[in-house]
Amino acid sequence: MYVIVGLGNPGKEYENTRHNVGYMVLDSIAGKLGLSGGRDGFRSTYIETRIGTERVVLAKPTTYMNNSGFAVRDLVNWYKCEPHELLLIYDDIELPTGDIRIREKGSAGTHNGMRSVIYQLGLDTFPRIRVGIGKQADGRDLISHVLGVPSEEDKKLLSDSIAQATEAALMIVNGEITAAQTRFNKKKSGKKKPEPEKTEETDTDTDE
Repeated sequence: MYVIVGLGNPGKEYENTRHNVGYMVLDSIAGKLGLSGGRDGFRSTYIETRIGTERVVLAKPTTYMNNSGFAVRDLVNWYKCEPHELLLIYDDIELPTGDIRIREKGSAGTHNGMRSVIYQLGLDTFPRIRVGIGKQADGRDLISHVLGVPSEEDKKLLSDSIAQATEAALMIVNGEITAAQTRFNKKKSGKKKPEPEKTEETDTDTDE
């Protein structure tokens, strides 16, 4: 089975902000599968479904970002999924808008939502998809950037990366994480091989 969790902040005021990209990807996955609605539980809004032969749970924590770990812990404890069966999806300012990055494990960096998840689970050996939202510009501070609504140009780039993250998540559920990394992880100039797995990440995050 798989538990797929998209991180974000609940409430209308955060709905279309960069910080809610994890929620957006979850909605995209649900839409691709023809699902809508959801139930409340495990400090989340969640849907149970199947992808092929796999039982899959799609969940959006209804805690604020800093407390995401409580919801993820509740889900993991209830569904008794193994670490490799948990997939986290969240925003990352260290990646350019439009890029995604898939990892099988690693630290939280400075991403507060992931810090909470890793602290509550006591491990970081689970896959994740990081969706780039770029760094702040125009003199705005970090909070204003991540809690701001993207420009029209960035919305198009984010739409593309959300579609990529959706496809990557479905590949991971089908046991194709290496293929997803090869397909979606951007390579550095001059390198032909997929980027090697790292245990440290450089995410930066601020939330309310």
